Amino acid sequence: MTTETQRRPMAFVREPASDEDMARANHYALISRLFHAAPDGTLLDTLAASGDWPVDGDAPSAEAMLMARAWNALCAASSAMDAAAAQDEFDALFGGVGRPQVVPFASFHLAGFVNEKPLARLRDDLAALGLQRAAGESDPEDHIAALADVMRLLLTDTTRSEADRAAAQDRFFATHIEPWYGALIDALDAAPEANFYRRAGQYLRCFLDIENAARQIEA
Repeated sequence: MTTETQRRPMAFVREPASDEDMARANHYALISRLFHAAPDGTLLDTLAASGDWPVDGDAPSAEAMLMARAWNALCAASSAMDAAAAQDEFDALFGGVGRPQVVPFASFHLAGFVNEKPLARLRDDLAALGLQRAAGESDPEDHIAALADVMRLLLTDTTRSEADRAAAQDRFFATHIEPWYGALIDALDAAPEANFYRRAGQYLRCFLDIENAARQIEA
């Protein structure tokens, strides 16, 4: 949907993805969709009907509470937003002539400009994974939507063993997402045009914070 397609030949399934990894992959897929293009009416309606995230357990963690609140806030914002307004907000934040209000590319936040050394390193790593930018996609591969899509692919790539999948995810996240996602979300929080996407940014932050904490615990 965003930027990457697999180039490796088909292989037999080695180990199926766990339910937890499929759930994580679904979050990455939604993040990719939200930041690649404005949500259409169908997506807004789906999110609006998906609120009230339950928090399981008698003593839920702080991370779980924050994630539930962020998700419910995103769903509430979806119920109050129509597709035309979402498109206007998306264009105001990420489009326009010159530098947009919010720059969704890793190179900008890591090196100060787009198309810099972080993008070159990313392309090398994507090639090693057998991935490349999809035909017809104009955005550089270090767009947050593209990086989320790569994580989705790594979580569901059953041609690799579970251990290999986990190692690839950890390396990719640590190198290409963790160093800059906070700066992106800070920019969204500060953008005067952000309304729906401020809620999307809070959801993004909570999910990636959980991903980052889990990665560090398992390291």
